[in-house]
Amino acid sequence: MGSRKVVVCELLSLDGVAEAPDGFFTEWDDALDAAGADWIATQDAVVLGRRSYDEWAAFWPGSEIEPFATFINAVPKYVATSTPLDREWANASAIGGELVDFVRDLKSRPGGDIGVHASISVAQTLLAAGVVDELRLAIAPTVPGAGRRLLDGLPSIRLALIRSVISPTGHLIVDYRVLG
Repeated sequence: MGSRKVVVCELLSLDGVAEAPDGFFTEWDDALDAAGADWIATQDAVVLGRRSYDEWAAFWPGSEIEPFATFINAVPKYVATSTPLDREWANASAIGGELVDFVRDLKSRPGGDIGVHASISVAQTLLAAGVVDELRLAIAPTVPGAGRRLLDGLPSIRLALIRSVISPTGHLIVDYRVLG
């Protein structure tokens, strides 16, 4: 097994909601920008769920939000879906077969880190299967009280803190190593 890592990167509310983060990430600052740039710096592949793919393929090709736009538009994107991708987006392909097996195989090949962004069900499936190496979270100081939560329905998972930063606008930026 190589040193390639699967890294789940998510924007969360304080109560763990990951759905529609633009509803509770109302402020942005340099520390959040730096964390985002840091998250993608080592990634050379991204795994997305179908819903995130359809939303992102409509948004990111025309976006000037850097450095993420340049990164996500160029990086190979593997989409967990059972139906063909009907929207064109550079370097995107549908995952044929089972998600966990695909990611395990990808992880065994040489390369940089494999990022999972925004896709709640993909992140949950990979966390439950024990193939995620790191969890990188930006947590907004808000409690929306409703919405899909990232960590619902998962088995017990132990984490070790790699770093924590409090941004000027009160967001927590935490990176964890998954211990199992």
